[in-house]
Amino acid sequence: MADGDDKINGITGGFTSAGLKAEEEALVLPAFDIAAALEIGLIAYEKATSRELKASIEVRIGEWIVFHASLPGTSPENDWWMARKARVVLLTGHSSIHERVLAEETDIDWFAKHGVEEEQYAIHGGGLPIIVAGKGLAGILLISGLPQIQDHLLGVEALTEYLARKGEMA
Repeated sequence: MADGDDKINGITGGFTSAGLKAEEEALVLPAFDIAAALEIGLIAYEKATSRELKASIEVRIGEWIVFHASLPGTSPENDWWMARKARVVLLTGHSSIHERVLAEETDIDWFAKHGVEEEQYAIHGGGLPIIVAGKGLAGILLISGLPQIQDHLLGVEALTEYLARKGEMA
């Protein structure tokens, strides 16, 4: 599976934790509900299908799975990856790639620091927080099946397009 192809060895697309935090701040939504979750999921789905990507997509409100799509070429293993990425976002409030990059920058054992097991948590790209202005973490967009940087970037594209459709982003 593409998510596991690279162990924690610095393959993080040149991202910095500061840059990823700024990205999260730029992708804050004015509100988030079931309709928004479905629209975000459909945007990601449309982008993935138009490119014939082998990706699974999930949007959650808290821990509630509101949107889920598994495209051809994916497997139940992608659901396992998404669940692990979701736990990272719920634990930290940051994207799963942010946590990986931060662990690399600070040279820490992320799992030991948080007292969790790698079997249950994945600091690989593709878990993005859905943050609502003035409220904080409201949901999670999850992508799995592509290399971790592409998982993350597809999520960023979907959130960016959603905000643009709402007139919140140029």
